[in-house]
Amino acid sequence: MAPSVAEIASNALNSVTNGVHKVDLKETKKDVKEPAYPFYFPYFDVSEKFPPTEIFEHVDPGSRADPAKPHLLTSAVKTHDVSPYIGTEVKGVQISQLSKEGLDELALYAAERKVLLFRDQDFKDLTPEKQIEITKYFGPIQVHPTSGNVKDFPEFHVVYRGPERDGFKEYHGANRSSKVYWHSDVSYEKQPPGTTFFFLLEQPSGGGDTLFLSQVEAYNRLSPEFQKRLEGLTAVHTAVPQAEHSAKRGGPVRREPVESVHPVVRRHPVTGEKALYVNPQFTEHIVGFKEEGSQYLLNFLYDHIAKGSDFQIRATYEPGTVVVWDNRLTAHSATADYESDERRHAVRLTPQAEVPIPA
Repeated sequence: MAPSVAEIASNALNSVTNGVHKVDLKETKKDVKEPAYPFYFPYFDVSEKFPPTEIFEHVDPGSRADPAKPHLLTSAVKTHDVSPYIGTEVKGVQISQLSKEGLDELALYAAERKVLLFRDQDFKDLTPEKQIEITKYFGPIQVHPTSGNVKDFPEFHVVYRGPERDGFKEYHGANRSSKVYWHSDVSYEKQPPGTTFFFLLEQPSGGGDTLFLSQVEAYNRLSPEFQKRLEGLTAVHTAVPQAEHSAKRGGPVRREPVESVHPVVRRHPVTGEKALYVNPQFTEHIVGFKEEGSQYLLNFLYDHIAKGSDFQIRATYEPGTVVVWDNRLTAHSATADYESDERRHAVRLTPQAEVPIPA
């Protein structure tokens, strides 16, 4: 019998000194600069444990927003739509200075435009307490069960690739032709994320962008009869492979991996838009379908979203960029189009939202 995740994690814990597994910055090559923001260097404590996530009542802040968004989109703000279906660049406003009304409007704007690229932000230089305070306004922040976090601040999900460690190889292996990996963050949670925040601390000299796509437009492109067939279907989203992978490489499993059943097509609680809600990273199978039929349908949907270049964007980064997106309506992928000896260091804060609403 194969060992359970708990047994794998227990064996890994016995092999890690003092229960902490992290890269020692002192071991960095002498000709490599230390991270500009060492406070956010990924921290892995395999003895760190958290209880199961409990169901909570969620009211989306966007439901309280003034549709005109006078507190967010003032006369000083300039916007540019990256594409008709998804993505808007925003300049002239500081997220850190928004009132509650402005944060409500931000949630609505993120739902409407799917992805917002806020430029010239001071967000990365705020205290961690302030960063958490702002993002908690949108919901309880998900504590990732396996990824690197920040010591004493498990709310931070650290994304890191650099001379000291190659996050792509660690998570996806070295034997892949493509590093594109479409997903919606932690969709296995009972209440997956809504309005999500991501900010870069250091970026490579070129590349390192994030690909985003609109799951709303992906759904809209399907024929009406096909849409009808999808509505009412549910799928299992699982955290088990992620937990097993972390345990096998000596990483943490902070809570027992969960599996959740979500609608294949979900409805946004504020805008009412319908969106596909499947992704190749966490969706395991269609409930009620035999294995071959389930995989055939999922593969069709994965292929459909991957080839939808006309409802995708490439989010670029500048110093001070904060990307805010609605995880309920999008999928995304990192890009590994830069040399592994260059550093890309970023942080995600991931507020959870409602239990997915069936279309």
